[in-house]
Amino acid sequence: MLEYPARLKAAKEGGYVVTFRDIPEAITQGESIEDALKHAQDALESAMEFYFDDRREVPMPSAAKRGERLVALPVSESFKILLLNEMVRQNVRPAELAKRMRTSKQEINRLTTLRHATKVDRIADALAALGKRLTINLNAA
Repeated sequence: MLEYPARLKAAKEGGYVVTFRDIPEAITQGESIEDALKHAQDALESAMEFYFDDRREVPMPSAAKRGERLVALPVSESFKILLLNEMVRQNVRPAELAKRMRTSKQEINRLTTLRHATKVDRIADALAALGKRLTINLNAA
């Protein structure tokens, strides 16, 4: 899954403001660090929708710097981001991907809608149609 570094800064009026240097559209706040981090994931997911709506490449997360916290996106959303980015890089529109996969444009639209539930196998199929292979690695926590 994709994990984006977040910066938490104490607000003058109390609580914490959360920003992401890789995704500047994602800004939120919370009363406590825990509350701010909970809102951070929602803000990050909401900001991703701007990239999907505009069909533009989503910046990949950079390495965390001292004092930053990592905020993870759900696995399925992370895979959809990889798919969107590859479609943008190759300049492949949904209709073209549908043709390559021998499916409907509506299915591709579901694959490229961030919050629509999608089986990972279909995302892997879409990436394969783009000449890519989805692989998964297991790392220590």
